[in-house]
Amino acid sequence: MSGAPAKADTGGQAFALRCFSTPPSGVALGGRVVRQGAWLQLEYQLQDPQGLVRLPAAAAPPQRRDGLWTSTCLELFLAEPGAAPYWEVNLSPSGDWNLYRLAGYRQGLAADAAIRRLPFAVERSPGGLQLELRLDLSALVPSGCPLELAPTAVLADRAGAVTYWALVHPGPEADFHRRDGFVLRL
Repeated sequence: MSGAPAKADTGGQAFALRCFSTPPSGVALGGRVVRQGAWLQLEYQLQDPQGLVRLPAAAAPPQRRDGLWTSTCLELFLAEPGAAPYWEVNLSPSGDWNLYRLAGYRQGLAADAAIRRLPFAVERSPGGLQLELRLDLSALVPSGCPLELAPTAVLADRAGAVTYWALVHPGPEADFHRRDGFVLRL
């Protein structure tokens, strides 16, 4: 991706997501998030040695789509500290994507028109996959603005059952929109 940084200057944070319920046997999901200036780099690594997670086929060509969270979808929620609006990034292993802006908790969900393309790389392997996104934040937040982040995921198994993955699950139900779940700070 042209213009994207080659090396982070602010460190970064590794993360491991936890399943809200009982995780499929042997499945693990983690990654790393790094910020350099206006760029945010997000990496996910899915370990699935038994092939239990259903991965959608590659889209040709990848497109902006709604409803990706109904199947296997890697997500990121981000917000400015203290501000009601926040964003939801949906990344399907198919290559399809979306980026929504919300006015407040589960209110005013709308595709963010400031982002017209969201190219990311997916590398599949027999034991899982790796996904990498470089997101230009300049269309979303002021330069240097601190961020609160929540990497999350919905994983569908081959029978169609879904599990919900996040750094923390602060409520009695899996709810990625809860701001007390936006626990990474950059």
